[in-house]
Order: sequence, then structure tokens, then C-alpha cells
Amino acid sequence: MSQLKEAILSVTSSGDKAFIPYIMAGDGGLEKLKPIILRLQQLGVTAIEVGIPFTDPVADGPTIERAGERALASGTTLRKVIETLTGFANEITVPLVAMTYLNPILAYGIEQFASDAKQAGIRGLIIPDMPLEESAIVHPALTDAGISLVQLVSLTSTPERMERLTKASEGFIYAVTVNGITGARSSFANELKKHFNKIQSFTDTPVLAGFGISTPEHVKDFGSFCSGVIVGSKIVDSLIQDDWAVIEELVGASKAAAVK
Repeated sequence: MSQLKEAILSVTSSGDKAFIPYIMAGDGGLEKLKPIILRLQQLGVTAIEVGIPFTDPVADGPTIERAGERALASGTTLRKVIETLTGFANEITVPLVAMTYLNPILAYGIEQFASDAKQAGIRGLIIPDMPLEESAIVHPALTDAGISLVQLVSLTSTPERMERLTKASEGFIYAVTVNGITGARSSFANELKKHFNKIQSFTDTPVLAGFGISTPEHVKDFGSFCSGVIVGSKIVDSLIQDDWAVIEELVGASKAAAVK
């Protein structure tokens, strides 16, 4: 079992729900990466999704897009993020999940990236612009490094496509909750529970909800029918404002006492 999946199952087996915050590496400077990750660990997050800024992002809403632009303006690159993480990898106690695009990995060199990412504490990888059919490009090197390749499942996926994606996804399944871009939302479709149950029927890999989740109530609601949540835009906004009280409240909503 992969380290990422094991970490999620360890949390859910105790009655809590997995909570994965998304952060944009380099937003405000790479020197902020270490203190942010270490503080999120202290709050009890399950894993941390580390976004790598890219010039042509897919599905990013305004908040994350602006964060990526700020990170790029400060000179952030995939290689610099890996180097920064490696510098304090011995202090990282939760799995890191990198969210990047295929071109930067190809430019880095697939085998070298996988090896360096492992040393940096990365245990999962999301490549939103790489279709499942092309995953063989990177999968062997990631497998050798013990890095899980996470697949996204959309609301519009056919049952056949859904089954293929869920069975291929490692670590967890990233179930997209809306048709559209990332960003905080006030409500979600009423049929999501049925959709999530359908996804989970294909696999024993944990299903986590992502996109638009921005309040403790959202965290609790999704926790009632899936293994946990990924929260992005609200975390990014809160970090910009240095509002750790909001982040702590979101993480707290994933605990068993709050979800029940």
C-alpha cells in the first residue's frame, strides 16, 4: 500500500475524515513554504497538496490563478520547489502531493524528477493536463519512486470512464464536485452523494472531494459520504491574509466529533 493511501486510511479508520489543504508554492516567496507546511502539519492535516505555478493552468479559478502568477513573478519553478522541499524534508511528517503539469516534468527529466521528488517528501502527484491514456509516460518512474499517481474524476465522466479512472488512481481519487473551475462556492448539486457512492463502488481507494469547498459546513457535509476533502482557494486566500483561525476551523471540521 502506498504511503499516501496508508495515511488517509489511518485517519478514516479512527473516525476522522482526511483533510488535504492546497497551497501554491512560491506565493509570497519560496521562503514561506517551510513555515506554512510545518504549521499545517501541527494543525493535523492528512497530507498537503503543493501546487506548482504554470503559465497555462487548467481549471484554476481566479484565486489560484493569481497565486500562480505571483509565484511565477517571484521566480518559482518546479526545480526550485523540489530543492526547497528537500532542504527540510526531514521535518516533513505528512505526505506531500505535488500538482503540476506534464511539460515541466518532461523538461526536468521524468526519472530525475521522480527521484528528486521522493527525496523532497512528495508521495503523490496530480497532472491535470495528462489524460489517463498517456500516463505510461510517467507511471513507471513514479512507481519506482513510491509516488502515487492520482486521477481526477469529473461529474461528467461516463460510468465506463469512471471505472477506468478509479481503478487506475493511486493514493486517493480526486472527485471533482462541480462542472467548472476551482473557487469557493455556496452550494453544490443535490445528486453528489449518489455520484460519490458510484465512484466508491468501483474501488476501495479513498474518494476525496475537491473544488469549491470553502466552509466548515462543506467539510462536514462531504465528510458524511466520502473519505475527506481537498480545500484550495479558501486556504490560499487565508494564507494571503495570514488568517490561520479560518484554516484551523476548516481542519477541525474534518474531525470525527464535527462530522457526526
